[in-house]
Amino acid sequence: MQTWKRRAKELKRELFVLYLAYKDPRVSRWLRLFTLCVVAYAFSPIDLVPDFIPILGYLDDLILVPLGIYLALKWMPNEVIAEYRAQAAELAKKEKPKNWLVGGLIIFLYVALFVWLLQFLAERFI
Repeated sequence: MQTWKRRAKELKRELFVLYLAYKDPRVSRWLRLFTLCVVAYAFSPIDLVPDFIPILGYLDDLILVPLGIYLALKWMPNEVIAEYRAQAAELAKKEKPKNWLVGGLIIFLYVALFVWLLQFLAERFI
């Protein structure tokens, strides 16, 4: 259990490294975009797949977010990562930033899906 807690703290610290590094001009545009997506989704207050859905609800938290962090760090230049590690430790001590823009986008997707489903059902059964 201690290993899992340690890994979760490391993952959180690495997420803050990405949060700071995605604006760095030494990082390519595509990697910045990918990193921005990973960080925005991780800090989003709303998950794409809600946690109350069995198994799938925790899949994004246990697999997608760590995989995104891993890939972004793997593709990021080492000097950029080293530069932001110290700042990330300080930032991680504070409260986690919330990304309400991505949360709003996910809510919009849910509403659009619900409206589409209602229209689909109305055409089929009415």
